[in-house]
Amino acid sequence: MTNSGVRWVAKLTADSAADIDALLGLSLGLDVWERHDDSLVVAATEAQLQELERRRLVRVDRLTTLAEFEARTRDGPHSGGEGGPV
Repeated sequence: MTNSGVRWVAKLTADSAADIDALLGLSLGLDVWERHDDSLVVAATEAQLQELERRRLVRVDRLTTLAEFEARTRDGPHSGGEGGPV
């Protein structure tokens, strides 16, 4: 069973910009990092993401845990093999 307290960086994709507007109008407690026409990049708990999936409000793509993201950021752009020029 998945720990519902784990925080994720996730991409939420909707069918349209109107669906994103409607999602933002709900009190979901999401930490929105980026907004695009038909998607959001958020930090959210596993429980929040499961609720979005249960309600079929958006497609949820878990990108990385927040702890992994913070570790990569703290270690610098070249530590994980990703990022800019060497």
